Order: sequence, then structure tokens, then C-alpha cells
Amino acid sequence: MDKPRIAVWKFASCDGCQLSLLDCEEELLDIVGAVHIAHFLEASSRVETGPYDISFVEGSITTAADAERIHAIRAASKLLVTIGACATAGGIQALRNTRALGDLVQAVYPVPELIEVLDRSTPIAAHVTVDAELRGCPVSRQQLLEFVAAALAGRKPDLPEVSQCVECKRAGTACVMVANGTPCLGPVTRAGCGNLCPRVGRGCYGCFGPVEGANCVALSEQLDALGLNGHAIAALYRNFNSGAAAFSEEAARHD
Repeated sequence: MDKPRIAVWKFASCDGCQLSLLDCEEELLDIVGAVHIAHFLEASSRVETGPYDISFVEGSITTAADAERIHAIRAASKLLVTIGACATAGGIQALRNTRALGDLVQAVYPVPELIEVLDRSTPIAAHVTVDAELRGCPVSRQQLLEFVAAALAGRKPDLPEVSQCVECKRAGTACVMVANGTPCLGPVTRAGCGNLCPRVGRGCYGCFGPVEGANCVALSEQLDALGLNGHAIAALYRNFNSGAAAFSEEAARHD
């Protein structure tokens, strides 16, 4: 029986999610033995054409060429899985979606006329059908391994669908908002980081994006009670997942 053919693709991003896959180290060797890596330029210069059983896509769509290329990748892939905040929500580069692009280009680049980009940085799902999303900035290596293992076994992957607050409680971590008055996006953020920031006394930065049904309005009321003004509240939501609808809409409400 032929091994499943895997491809990994990059769009506008920092490569951190691809590095998370490479960081699987010993587990990656087991994966390589069970699948055939047909396209993964971060790891090998070998390039094989499709079709592919699974395509993992990192990065957001920011140029017209990107928008064309993702359609070609979708057509060549049985399953298309987006990995990381850039691919699932537009990434940190989606911060420019709230500003006039021309003004930003003029302010940043010495030769603005050479810059050809779309008006907005958008997630992959805004352009093609996506079969699964693995969130995070960067994506969780454990979730990557779980997804591949589940795909090989023909089962549904076991991925977190609860808020960061649930992860804190399971770990016995005291709520930083209640205990210390520290602003935290945990109540509206999907779990998956392993309770990284709250367990060392820092508020959640929302790296894994909004959890389904996130009540950002209620959280903002609590942030206001902590003494944050509208600008500070908006800034909290405008981070790695600023392009996610729940976060972008709540940030705009405080402008």
C-alpha cells in the first residue's frame, strides 16, 4: 500500500509553524517512516508534483500571486490543513487591515511603487475550502503530531475545543485576572498552548485565536473594570490573531 503523500507550503509568514513540525524531532522520524514527504522546502530541496493526500499550509494570502497559487494547491490536495495564526486568521500582518494600505507603504518602504500587495492580509479559508485548522502562534507540535496520527489511523483528531481558562483549571493554575488583576484573553482564547503564560503569572495573549462562542463583550467589561481604557482593550485583541472575526470586531468596538 502506498504511503500517504504529504506536502508543506509557505505563504506570508515567519516560518515558525514549519519549524514546529521540524521540532518534532524523534516523533518526526516515525512520521517520515509512515508517510512520503513530497514537498517541504523548509526540510528538503526535493520537489514532487501532486496530487497530495495532505497539504499543510502556513501563512496568509497577501499578494495576487498568493491568491492564484493557493487555488492550485487546493486542486492538488485531497486534504488541505491550515497551520498557525497566519493561515487561520491572517496573522500579525493582518494588523494592516485596519489602516490605509497606501499610507503604510509610503511610511515603511523607501521605494513604495515596487510594493505590490493586496489591500488585506487574509486567511487561507477566505480563498479556498479548508478541511481542518490547527491554530497557534506558532502551531502546537503536539497538535501536528495528533493530526497526522489521526489521519493515518482514519479517526477524528483529538484537538482542544475549550477556552484557555479550562486548561488553567485542569492544571491547577490560579486565574491571573482574579488573583493579580492581570489583563488576560484566556476566557475567549482556544486552549492548546499547554498553559504557557498563565502558569508563570502572565495573561494569555490569545495565540490560539478565539474559541468558538467567545464572549468578547463580557471579557471587555471585566478589562474595563480592571482600569483599562478603550485603546488598551483594543490593543489586547490586535495581536497574533487580530484578523479573526471575534477579535477584530471587538477591537473595532473600542476604537
